[in-house]
Amino acid sequence: MPTPSRRTLLAAATATAAAPFLGGLAVPGAYAAPAAATEEIKSNTVLYADPSFVEGTHYARRHRRHAMFDDSQAERQGFAKSVIIAPHGGGIEIGTSELCLAIAGYDPNGIAPKPAEGPVYDYWMFEGLLKEDNGKLHITSTNCDDHVARSLCAGSLNALSLHGCKPEQAGLPSDTPAVLVGGLNATLRKYLVDEFKAVGIRAQDATGIPALAGIDPENIANRTMLGKGAQLEITTPLRKSMFGTNTPAGRKETPTPIFWNFVDAARAALQRMEAGQKVL
Repeated sequence: MPTPSRRTLLAAATATAAAPFLGGLAVPGAYAAPAAATEEIKSNTVLYADPSFVEGTHYARRHRRHAMFDDSQAERQGFAKSVIIAPHGGGIEIGTSELCLAIAGYDPNGIAPKPAEGPVYDYWMFEGLLKEDNGKLHITSTNCDDHVARSLCAGSLNALSLHGCKPEQAGLPSDTPAVLVGGLNATLRKYLVDEFKAVGIRAQDATGIPALAGIDPENIANRTMLGKGAQLEITTPLRKSMFGTNTPAGRKETPTPIFWNFVDAARAALQRMEAGQKVL
């Protein structure tokens, strides 16, 4: 009988502990998982180099970096100050892909700018495409080393990272729709909590909740020019309420008013943050 690999043993030992932190839902109509998905995935680099994972079949990654230039000797032109990221999109933490696009200023159904007058933000997402158990593709935010993700964050003053969680992780009843706001940028955290509450969405600072705090400097959300960003952990009940039809195709076409209220609040917080930021 062959001796199990260290990687296999680690995956088995951590499976129970990791499960509550995935916060995802099943995704019908996607692809079956490769055998390697039963093992622990250490980082994006490890996953991309593994031949048993096929991009476009088992996972996808999408991003947009907006073209900006300064060709004037007389005045200073602006640059993209913020980036929106969804490290666990698709079927991993359901709803975060659609939110990523919308907060970045794009309609999830067709990717047209919405609102048409902007503003638009750079974005990046990693998405699980498996038929089930997309949580196996979960890579922790501190281990997210996708080159585009790191580049976009490193070139921005602000990063807003979108995640899914379960209410129980925050000590809330299982049916509680809420967003837990973490990350090292205290000002952006406050603006986000304020704006969510203003549209009737339950929000609280998560920095005192270890599993949701997002305060590790290695967290992808904190790998900005300022070394700090914000992380949104959105409970399953709140994400469910954002879509009329909770399928990959249906979510694009049936965002509810709660979805757009959430998006508008996040964008308002970012605009407040950017308004007070001056770069020499």
